[in-house]
Amino acid sequence: MDPQWDDSLPIYRQLRDRVVAMILEGVLKEGDPLPSVRNVAADFRLNPLTVLKGYQQLVDEQLVEKRRGLGMFVSPGARKALMKDERQRFLEEEWPKVYATIQRLGLTQEELQRVGAAAPAAWPKAGAAPGEDDDSSN
Repeated sequence: MDPQWDDSLPIYRQLRDRVVAMILEGVLKEGDPLPSVRNVAADFRLNPLTVLKGYQQLVDEQLVEKRRGLGMFVSPGARKALMKDERQRFLEEEWPKVYATIQRLGLTQEELQRVGAAAPAAWPKAGAAPGEDDDSSN
């Protein structure tokens, strides 16, 4: 996790968002433990209550489950649920802005396809979710 925080959102929300990104990117997989509240608080010089509040949001969203005496773990199906939610959010909030920019700049489909074809090989194939075209999501 990146130790840099900004003023755009409360720190607990930024922490929650970083854990979400780690789940989406496959850094944290289903069943993996989250770092302890105490360790995160010490590593990033945060109040443990701030870390707990961020983690509690993940529990409330059913992305993480508490196991009494053991800690918190990524819930089964968390990545799939996040992927669905993030795709929907992108289509509703981000895509209209991107599309408006494409229209405003007069970019053609051919130009966009050319740039897409030159994209790094690590990018997923069109229509494939990250991790669907390799074994990293298992």
